[in-house]
Amino acid sequence: MPHLPLSRLGAPIALSLACVMASMAHAQDAAPGQAPAPVPAPALEAQQPQSPAAAAPATSAQPADPAPATAPVADPAAIPASPEPEPVADFLPQPVQDALAPILTPPARDPNLPHDLSPMGMFWAADIVVKAVMIGLAFASVVTWTVLVVKALELWGASATAQKGIRRIQQAASLDAAVAASGSRRDAVSRMIRSAAEEYRRSKPALDVAGDHGVKERVESQLDRIEAVAGRRMGRGTGILATIGSTAPFVGLFGTVWGIMNSFIRISESQTTNLAVVAPGIAEALLATAIGLVAAIPAVVIYNVFARGITGYRLRLANAAAGVRQLVSRDLDFRGIAATTAPGK
Repeated sequence: MPHLPLSRLGAPIALSLACVMASMAHAQDAAPGQAPAPVPAPALEAQQPQSPAAAAPATSAQPADPAPATAPVADPAAIPASPEPEPVADFLPQPVQDALAPILTPPARDPNLPHDLSPMGMFWAADIVVKAVMIGLAFASVVTWTVLVVKALELWGASATAQKGIRRIQQAASLDAAVAASGSRRDAVSRMIRSAAEEYRRSKPALDVAGDHGVKERVESQLDRIEAVAGRRMGRGTGILATIGSTAPFVGLFGTVWGIMNSFIRISESQTTNLAVVAPGIAEALLATAIGLVAAIPAVVIYNVFARGITGYRLRLANAAAGVRQLVSRDLDFRGIAATTAPGK
């Protein structure tokens, strides 16, 4: 094998390195998505050995290749869009990213769930039977508060009027004076006074013969009847409170049972026991029980308050009736004295 000079062996090597470097520079300057043009192998083989002086100009002229400058610009529409950045920052540690992922990237909403879990939304999503139960209980609640307002005003006015009538009876010296003080009022105490005075007037001609025992019984009977009628009238409307208070929880329970039954039917049809699918139907059913309790609890409390108030009102009527009987008894006792002290006797 003949010995070649070092200068002749280094020239091909330097030329090959220059071609590789030029190819790498062309690949870096090319547009993204375009592969660099491969260097044909025959071109390297076709190169003739050159002297070191000739290799240097070729090496320096290679980076000035105008091909990258004149390369056509890629169409922006053809470039695929880059994916949206993830909401969790990539520079955070992986445990922190895992903890923030449920908050920053919430899971997709289940289309089977209702979009509104407020009381009104659950009402509109409920079954027709459960809706009817809820509407009935809401109406019962409105009736309860209406009775509260009406009966409170009525009881307050009747109690105040009865107390004023008791004071007029206590200040009157005789039954006729009490009738004059009551005037044309239509309250229960005034009716007691006028009824006792009318009975006394009708029985007065027979007092000397029959005595006063019969007139007292008749006056007491009249007073008891007026007291019973007034008490009955004042208690009117409170019975519906007792009915609502005792039946509303059971009506709401019926709506709950019906709604839960429909929920189990949906479970059977959907072949799933996922709580996210079952829970809305059960919540809609339990809303009926909640409305039943909302209607029943105030009704029971208001009924107890009115029961005590009506009992106090009847006690005032009983005191007024006792005062009227005292006036009648006093007039009976003083009728002989009044006749003996009359002028001309």
